[in-house]
Amino acid sequence: MAAIQGVIFDCDGVLVDSEPTSNRVLAEVLTEIGLPTTTEQSLSAYMGKSWVSILELIEERMGRPTPADLTEIYRERCDVALATVEPVAGIREVLDTLALPSCVASSGPHAKMAVTLGVTGLLERFEGRIFSAADLPDGRGKPAPDLFLHAAREMGFDPATTAVIEDSGPGCEAGRAAGMRVFAYRLDADAATRFDDMRELPRLLAA
Repeated sequence: MAAIQGVIFDCDGVLVDSEPTSNRVLAEVLTEIGLPTTTEQSLSAYMGKSWVSILELIEERMGRPTPADLTEIYRERCDVALATVEPVAGIREVLDTLALPSCVASSGPHAKMAVTLGVTGLLERFEGRIFSAADLPDGRGKPAPDLFLHAAREMGFDPATTAVIEDSGPGCEAGRAAGMRVFAYRLDADAATRFDDMRELPRLLAA
């Protein structure tokens, strides 16, 4: 097996510990518009998916279109709630020692990543190397491989020697479909290497 030459990090749950907060906000907003949802249900149904895919699921479950201002309300509340988000434990040490070129590819929008990566002090580490599902023509992103393949093209990575660091099922599925090697953080996923401490990652990438 060829050595890994490049690394693509997911953002939420891998770099920043934002998933519980953003899904709590989403659950609250959905409950207010008539789709009672708990944080746990939101994490199970929507975590790791692009906003386009999430909206489709919401409309399917509601049986009607979502309110026109749903996206705006959710984004505004998220920005406030995520202002105190913390980096994932150990990620700073990983980035300090990682010699491989790396980037970020997230289903979330650039504005959200600017907030979460900014407040955690990680934004400057990835300046100019941050990719979003919003960059794609259809905005779909994970679990389709398009976002990871787009990031690899922009970075000059060969998918076969690229590692994807993910914490969600859709993200792992996207990495596999892109022909990349998937490392699943605190998650059991098919054909992925599971690890539970971010500080283990440099050793796994070098193995």
